[in-house]
Amino acid sequence: MKGTEKIIAHIQADAAAQADAILAQAEQQCTEIRQRYEQKAKEAYAEKIRVGVKANQDRLESMERLTRMEGRKAILALKQDMVSKSFDAAVEKLVNLPEAQYVALLAKLAAEAAVTKDEEVVLNERDRAAVGEAVVKAANEKLSDGKLTLSDATGDFKGGLILRRGSIEVNCTAELLVELCRGEMSAALAKVLFE
Repeated sequence: MKGTEKIIAHIQADAAAQADAILAQAEQQCTEIRQRYEQKAKEAYAEKIRVGVKANQDRLESMERLTRMEGRKAILALKQDMVSKSFDAAVEKLVNLPEAQYVALLAKLAAEAAVTKDEEVVLNERDRAAVGEAVVKAANEKLSDGKLTLSDATGDFKGGLILRRGSIEVNCTAELLVELCRGEMSAALAKVLFE
């Protein structure tokens, strides 16, 4: 049996060598597969990082644009508010002129706006009591044959006047006069205020 044992030992040795070779080959293949998938995983990870960074950059740029736009809107709103307050202040200065200047201004407005020269002059309550008669008198003096009269009615406006004849009115209020100047003066005022 010694020969059989040798054959068995030889077969076992061959089988062990083949098994070792198969195991070595399998390990080699596993290592190659592992390396390929590790490389793919690294590439996928790098792509995810790149996409994430790009998405964050895009979002940051979008937020920066939005912030700049909101900032410009806020500045524009502030500028518009300041321009508006400037025109409100102009109305206040106009209606608070010294009495002689205010009477002269109102008389000039009434005389220039008079069409038939026999309209009623409507003032606000304050101006009617303080300067009403003087305004009508001065306006009639500016007109060669003026017959303007002071209306018993008063208007709800800060200053200036309304000329009325029946249902026809000519608005010469301080608010409207300043508003009419607003369009042409807003740009110039903004330039003075902000440049």
